[in-house]
Amino acid sequence: MGSEGSRSAALLLLIINLVLYFIIMLIAAWAVNHAIEKTHESASVLQTPARIFPIYFPMGNMATGFFVIFSLLIGVIGITTSLTGMLNVMQWTSPGLYAAAASSLWTWALTLLAMGLASKEIDIGYTDSNLRTLEVIMIIVSGTQLLCTGAIHITAEDVAGTARRMLGGRV
Repeated sequence: MGSEGSRSAALLLLIINLVLYFIIMLIAAWAVNHAIEKTHESASVLQTPARIFPIYFPMGNMATGFFVIFSLLIGVIGITTSLTGMLNVMQWTSPGLYAAAASSLWTWALTLLAMGLASKEIDIGYTDSNLRTLEVIMIIVSGTQLLCTGAIHITAEDVAGTARRMLGGRV
């Protein structure tokens, strides 16, 4: 009975994370596209070291480039992890749940890296409203990813415990 509750909680958190990571990916992709379109006219007046980079972000501050690129990567990784995690939780096998727990933990670690860059960008200041939205969603998704990782770990332990009880402790 308790395992069904942890299963539904894990699925709900995975769906929430899927939506949040999709929003992150959309906003970050828009920011990269906007920067690529504005690079030629914005970077032509800059000094030589700044003109070397292929993408110049005219909005935000000096941390914007790193933050947006990491956010785009985290969005794609988070979507992939959420989809495979949902498949593994629905299959309800112990090896699949442990795989989902491991990938969820790695995604959370990478999300914390992007959240650190978001915090640095907030600390520096002067960001566009779209970038502020991306920063806020990145901070929110780091918390929901932590909850999701915990729920998947609890679900995996419930399944492993049930298997041990069914086999009489021989697992």
